[in-house]
Amino acid sequence: MNKRLADTAMGRAAADLVIKNGVIADVFTGRFVPCDVLVKDGRVCGLGQYSCDNVVDATGKFILPGLIDSHLHIESSMVTPSQYALAAVPHGVTTVIADPHEITNVCGEAGLRFMKKSSEGLPLDIKYMLPSCVPATPFEHSGAVLTSEDTKRLAKDFFGIGEMMNYPGIVNGDEETFEKVIGEKVDGHAPGLTGHRLDAYISAGIKTDHECLEMSEMLEKIGKGMYIAIREGTLSKDLSRLIYGINAYTFRRCTFCTDDRFIGEIQKEGSIDYMIREAIHLGTDPLMAISMGSICAAQCYGMRDRGAIAPGYKADLLIIDNPHNFNIEAVYKNGIKVAENGRALFEVPSYDTSSVTDTVHLPVISEDFFAHDPGTAFDAISLVPNAIITKRVSASKNDDPSKVCVIERHHGTAQKGIGYVVNYGIKNGAIATSVGHDSHNVAVIGDNDADMAKAVNTLGKSGGIAVVSNGEVLAYLELEIAGLMTNKSAEFVSDAHDKLEKAAKALGITNNVDPFLSLAFLPLPVIPEIRITDSGLFDVENFEFI
Repeated sequence: MNKRLADTAMGRAAADLVIKNGVIADVFTGRFVPCDVLVKDGRVCGLGQYSCDNVVDATGKFILPGLIDSHLHIESSMVTPSQYALAAVPHGVTTVIADPHEITNVCGEAGLRFMKKSSEGLPLDIKYMLPSCVPATPFEHSGAVLTSEDTKRLAKDFFGIGEMMNYPGIVNGDEETFEKVIGEKVDGHAPGLTGHRLDAYISAGIKTDHECLEMSEMLEKIGKGMYIAIREGTLSKDLSRLIYGINAYTFRRCTFCTDDRFIGEIQKEGSIDYMIREAIHLGTDPLMAISMGSICAAQCYGMRDRGAIAPGYKADLLIIDNPHNFNIEAVYKNGIKVAENGRALFEVPSYDTSSVTDTVHLPVISEDFFAHDPGTAFDAISLVPNAIITKRVSASKNDDPSKVCVIERHHGTAQKGIGYVVNYGIKNGAIATSVGHDSHNVAVIGDNDADMAKAVNTLGKSGGIAVVSNGEVLAYLELEIAGLMTNKSAEFVSDAHDKLEKAAKALGITNNVDPFLSLAFLPLPVIPEIRITDSGLFDVENFEFI
């Protein structure tokens, strides 16, 4: 192949494509350079002035490398990998680093096989990391368990090891946890970790993180050799807080990621393109922002064949109007145009989902199931607007708290943990979901037990999200794949989600609180400060039940 590229660059062989008269983003020197881009066999083979039978005129346009999402969970989009690609590729995303730990916590290795199989043949490179924390902690009940022996057996078939959420296990020297840190590419998850504890975490071989709570934390982690993935998900929006830590030195150690981003948001606002656009609007140098969305991520993960427009690199290319507007007019994957003006130019096949359906195993729930007297004063979860973290507060019934319950749904035990949430605000109704990070037990929140029972029962064996008021189902989205995703189109899911959101907001949900993701993240016992699992309220700071 290398000789074919060289022959094409020297005019001894015909090129497949030349994009002429554009301005490329040179992420190596930090310049915008007017030149043609010559393509052969899916690779860039020349920059300069070239001719070819197949010419794309980019006069007045900018040519950028394909964008790389450095950390995400496709399951959080609520659609399958193929439907995700249909939405993300038109926004310039050509490579993603995906951790399928959501579906793996429900379906185990069958979930891994489904995600890999349903990603085949897409004009999107999905680099799957092997989940390291199934379950995330030993303090909850998941649908599957991946041990260190499983990790060693499976690791060769994956791009690297997914985010090590059990940072207390690493810091405290747990042997089983350490046995899962394999190879050169191990993603991190260490919210608030600093000082000697951070030193220990990095020394274990973990070199990335996407959970920085403050800019000072980000700078400490970069200074200690980590790559930081700045996140802009649906619930966790860190860009505006962390971007001011970017300078001529730090940007090389920073990438962009979406982590958990709903498909409707990707369709309407974008993905990594949205982050680049916002970073530029917040004052970041355009070439730094473009680099964080491309070459920095490629270098972080040792992908030497992408992330830049240079000879020998993949011809993953975007044509945009200008960096400030960042309107993507065309997307090329391996030199083939796969999207134009926001529209995908490819079709996706259907996949067999039988191995990952009917995953909710609950008896019929009655309102008596939720009976609980917390007393006059009790610990409660306080939500933080536009953030994934929570605060532990002391509350009373005068604070008008919402009752929350997490119910084990994998093995039919229906074990439950009951607690209370302030700042959620639901009135005269309930919301239930089978999306409950990361073990994905059923979570339900409401102000009366009857509606809570109705909402849970509405989920059936498929799971999904249900909004109920006065015993009536106001809206329901079935998520038949592991209770996390549906095989339906992104447009269908986005419309159904809009109906859910309208129904939820009618119940008085607090502004700046996502009614579904805020609930879905309440059971995640690796995010400070306080969570609730099917075993009860959990103190994340001390890693123990309250």
